[in-house]
Amino acid sequence: MQAGGATMEVQFTREIEQLKLGAGATFHGEGILAITKALLQSGVAYVGGYQGAPVSHLLDVLVQARPYLDTLGVHVEACSNEASAAAMLGASIHYPLRGAVTWKSIVGTNVAADALSNLASPGVVGGALIVVGEDYGEGASVIQERTHAYALKSTLLLFDPRPDPATMVRLVEHAFACSEASNMPAVMELRIRACHVRGRFGCKDNRAPAHGTHALIEEPAGFDYMRLAHPPVTFRHEKLKIEQRIPAAQAYIAEHGLNERSDGTRHGELGLIVQGGLTNALLRALQQLGLADAFGHCELSLLVLNVTCPLVPAEIGSFCAGKRAVLVIEEGSPEYIEKDVIQLLRRRDLQTPVHGKDLLPPAGEYTVEVIAQGLIGFCEQHLPDHDLGPGRAWLAGNAQRRTAVVQEVPPLPARPPGFCVGCPERPVFAALKLAQQAVGPVHIAADIGCHALATFEPFSSGHSILGYGMSLASRAGVSPMMQRRSLAIMGDGGFWHNGLLTGVQAALFNGDDAVLLIMKNGYTSATGTQDILNTPDDAAKAEAAAQAGLHQSLAHKNRTIEDTLTGMGLKWLRSVHTYEVDAMRRTLEEAFTTDAPGLKVIVAEGECQLERQRRIKPWNAARLQRGERVERVKYGVDEDVCNGDHACIRLSGCPTLTLKDNPDPLKVDPVATVIDGCVGCGLCGANAHAATLCPSFYRAEVVRHPRWGERLAAALRRRLTGWLRG
Repeated sequence: MQAGGATMEVQFTREIEQLKLGAGATFHGEGILAITKALLQSGVAYVGGYQGAPVSHLLDVLVQARPYLDTLGVHVEACSNEASAAAMLGASIHYPLRGAVTWKSIVGTNVAADALSNLASPGVVGGALIVVGEDYGEGASVIQERTHAYALKSTLLLFDPRPDPATMVRLVEHAFACSEASNMPAVMELRIRACHVRGRFGCKDNRAPAHGTHALIEEPAGFDYMRLAHPPVTFRHEKLKIEQRIPAAQAYIAEHGLNERSDGTRHGELGLIVQGGLTNALLRALQQLGLADAFGHCELSLLVLNVTCPLVPAEIGSFCAGKRAVLVIEEGSPEYIEKDVIQLLRRRDLQTPVHGKDLLPPAGEYTVEVIAQGLIGFCEQHLPDHDLGPGRAWLAGNAQRRTAVVQEVPPLPARPPGFCVGCPERPVFAALKLAQQAVGPVHIAADIGCHALATFEPFSSGHSILGYGMSLASRAGVSPMMQRRSLAIMGDGGFWHNGLLTGVQAALFNGDDAVLLIMKNGYTSATGTQDILNTPDDAAKAEAAAQAGLHQSLAHKNRTIEDTLTGMGLKWLRSVHTYEVDAMRRTLEEAFTTDAPGLKVIVAEGECQLERQRRIKPWNAARLQRGERVERVKYGVDEDVCNGDHACIRLSGCPTLTLKDNPDPLKVDPVATVIDGCVGCGLCGANAHAATLCPSFYRAEVVRHPRWGERLAAALRRRLTGWLRG
């Protein structure tokens, strides 16, 4: 994102050029960028959102493409959270403006739920589209829930497109049109595979909106109480949803053939109803069973639901009529679609047997293997003459290969995710471990963000995670019951997202006696290092680049968080550089033991190391190319001093601090070593000092293109040390 004119270090130059393609050109690329291109082809007037995998690139690319979007008259806004993004769509309630917002589901949809309900009640005039990253399954990073429940409760259109860029682009265009035809906001859920599937489609020219930043609306809409989500008209809105909006949406879906139907080439009397996003996995499973070819031609009848809410009764009835049986392939639980299909059929007095969760797992990601197992059960009942041997052999072969790998390869140690090398948050948790040795264990309310990685070894720190920026609020029911003060941890991204109001404001208002630790690294790092309100500007970054040999923090260049807290009346506030482990330990101990009443806040200052390296590495490379002096700090371990205790590793967890065989043949225990990749943050030495560990760490400055005086000094040192060695 951009803040105060600053731009991200990650550049999307090639992606932006893809957005400019016009009619006659062919787009090649990932699904999420295809969706981004489709927004511009659909005449979107404004775009907003909050980043999160797997849809982060949509907003990141558009924010960097602002100069081009300005030529189209498209407004782009990086929102503070998902609720503010959903509220942006209020522009489409009165005006014929097409708007799109994006966020990560389901956690983002939970945050946006209030605004979504109040948006869906009066309905929209301009098309409103929400692009949601449906992060479901074993590879997900959030709670296992689905967006479908929100579509049902708030009467939203729900698109689940088949993972094919051309289909996805077509459905984006239809989503806006269907939204306008039915006055319903539309949600498009994209699984990880859909976001990253690669393909091509024929481009259209980007459409400038009829009203936008280049063609302003002259007068506001006239007052219309019916357009407010406010009683008593909300009762009328409910009737409109049922009597007008859903029928209008169903008519549009049927008229434009948004759901794809194909009759089986051999066994058309059997039907499969599948969510659009699972289509590719289904076809692959059918191929393994000999029921489809590599081009997607299926021997069974197939109904692909690119729109899963609302369902079209006539369409479902027509597909199921005369079928010997139908299998509904719906990922996740509850089985909303399966239950609706059964209800629709029974109301039309169609007695077609319907299978679903009786043959497929009730929960979990539907991979190709999972779907294949369900299809085998379906075929055993309704297609007994089909040879399922190849499919069973394929499944058995996969199982055997997995078993063979487990038996042949020695068990690997657990490898949980961890902080980046040199992450400024790792030393804070090392200091926290040391502080608890002095004051005793404390209840720690963790939070969403990079710092949530401290819940893994070697820190194992955190008792709860209840939402982005919600850590301080989540300890409110715990701290009054605890003998010691509780600790809440949040990042600066979480602070601006939700923590300022739900946590800090409430704690100050209630006079809560608690400790809040804010990780001030300058970015919303976990979602892609987007800029936020306290991100240092370009001038500060340039100044820091001139000091590339130091591990200085950029965080102190922007005091927005501290000024905000002070302005709210906070009395106890400390700012500590994160790499100063001993100072952080002492500050934590003070916060836990001081007699000062009320909320106590520690701001841990340390710039995101990933962003710092992205800035410094090309800067240093350019200096080297010019023949200028470049200094790099490197840490190491004196093998003769290391005693093999490895407490340093247990306190750090840095990937570059590891083990190697002891060079002394008389010693068995391996010694610690710092491998290539060390960024010179100094944590290993700081930990050794703060915890009073062995003095085996050393700091070295590696200088390239040294000055003549440095060359002379180095030569003298070599002669002197050589003489001392004899």
